[in-house]
Amino acid sequence: MPSIETLTPDAGRVDAEALRAVDAESLADCAVDRTEPWWRRLACARALAGRVPRSRLDGLLGCVRAEDDTGSVRVALLDVLGDREELLPWLRHEDRAEEGAYGMKEAVFTARGRLGDLTAAAGLAELAFSPWRHRRDTGDAGLDALVARHGTAKVLAALDDTRPEVRAWRVRLRHRAGEDVTDALADPDHGVAHLAQDLITDPDRLRDHLRGAPTDEAALWAAYALHRLTGDAAETRAVYEALGRPRVEVAGLTEDVRRAVVHEYAPECEKQSDPRWRVEAVCTEPPDPVDEEAQLRRAARALAAAGLEPAPPVSCGDAHRQGGGTYHVIGYRDGREVFISTLGPYAGDHGDDPEARAALEAAGFRWIDAAQGGVAVTGLHVYYFGAREPLDVHTLLFYWQD
Repeated sequence: MPSIETLTPDAGRVDAEALRAVDAESLADCAVDRTEPWWRRLACARALAGRVPRSRLDGLLGCVRAEDDTGSVRVALLDVLGDREELLPWLRHEDRAEEGAYGMKEAVFTARGRLGDLTAAAGLAELAFSPWRHRRDTGDAGLDALVARHGTAKVLAALDDTRPEVRAWRVRLRHRAGEDVTDALADPDHGVAHLAQDLITDPDRLRDHLRGAPTDEAALWAAYALHRLTGDAAETRAVYEALGRPRVEVAGLTEDVRRAVVHEYAPECEKQSDPRWRVEAVCTEPPDPVDEEAQLRRAARALAAAGLEPAPPVSCGDAHRQGGGTYHVIGYRDGREVFISTLGPYAGDHGDDPEARAALEAAGFRWIDAAQGGVAVTGLHVYYFGAREPLDVHTLLFYWQD
């Protein structure tokens, strides 16, 4: 029979199926052996699923508890051993909240859910409300496990209904039971209201709700959901007009930049965004398409005419050697750089260079200086390097994501 070493020669080269045929004691010994490479230990830990040898249990549990050991191995072993009652005191300990290993928080709550720990309900509800899919799945699975053990009423009784994540779970439960959840469109938390509109699939139910919507925001969510379902902006626009074209006012945000930002980001903004941004994107005209090549030629000519010796433009993704975004970079004399937005005739940099600014403004570009660029577009939550918060104008016009 092939050895563990030959079945796991390198990271990414693991014969997981063949490892299942290796005796469990050998797998357990490898999984806890810190002299072995992490990928081999991880593969062995996963191969123990459903066949943990009692003779090696103490060592495996000790590895799970060892905060200085490899996180991915500990997470895999916790997945294998998560139904062991003797782990519960350790899982419940306040130090688990400080665990830094990637995935450990989710693994801990998964195990607590499997063990029927009602004190984990709040943490599981928080995970289920996460914008990250893997965390939502963990939270949902853990709550389902608690319900299977204790019943829905008992789990709900362990939760604080003033928390938006708890109300969101209630909405999902009600929807799963076939109930009408349009009342949740009036929830004060945008994430809960967004969830409700996403679950509703009956346009007539939304139209009924619009006739007596308790708040303007509930009406906007219903109108937005109608557009999602029908693709027809007319009904959404009628609500928008009837409410007086509501929008989030942002001091210092010019109308042309606002329009560029709205139509670039509001259609796919994060769930916590104010619904007025979403509806504004549906009901207003987008800016004219940008001829990026012509705009870049104009910028390069202006910089050259000013004697700044511009280099050929490159996309922000190429400039960073990965990712993409909404601007091009033009390098010029003395290693300086200027940014040209793909969202409109907007230019800027990190230092407000007066030479580049004068040249580009003379060519018809709007220079986004520190004051203009620093305007925060409130209520519009945009994903940016793991965060989902409102961004400033400079970041939105010159956006890069790896």
